[in-house]
Amino acid sequence: MSIETMSETDPKKQTRADYKHSLKIPVRLGDVDIYQHVNNVVYYSYFDTLVNDYMIRFGGLDMVNDKVIGLVVETACRFHQSINFPETIDACLRTTKIGNSSVRHEIGLFREGETHPAATGHFVHVFVERGVQKPVPIPPQIRAALEKLLV
Repeated sequence: MSIETMSETDPKKQTRADYKHSLKIPVRLGDVDIYQHVNNVVYYSYFDTLVNDYMIRFGGLDMVNDKVIGLVVETACRFHQSINFPETIDACLRTTKIGNSSVRHEIGLFREGETHPAATGHFVHVFVERGVQKPVPIPPQIRAALEKLLV
């Protein structure tokens, strides 16, 4: 693998331009742990906030009443820099794979003024029938919204 190829795939080298949607999320004082930085589990909360905010606003997801819901079946996060209170982060989103009933979201969390992400990660959602929890096709309105983020 050439050096150019390695840097293109290195998540630490990504920029906001590599993503198609962003949401500003303020860091809360309670997000910070004894080590004086945002605790690792809170990053997943930021991921969840970003993805669900997008699906509600642009895909028409109704988390309370929809018969089809998305369940997270896989997550990952890589930490590149610390995030602290009272920062506001730019949470950036793209879709990298859409199947019949599943979607892979990729996320970059950027500190204000920083070119490269403080953290990168992904979520995989599988859409299921509420209560039954058997995979079903992604609802058309949500699929259309996710396709707009596809890279």
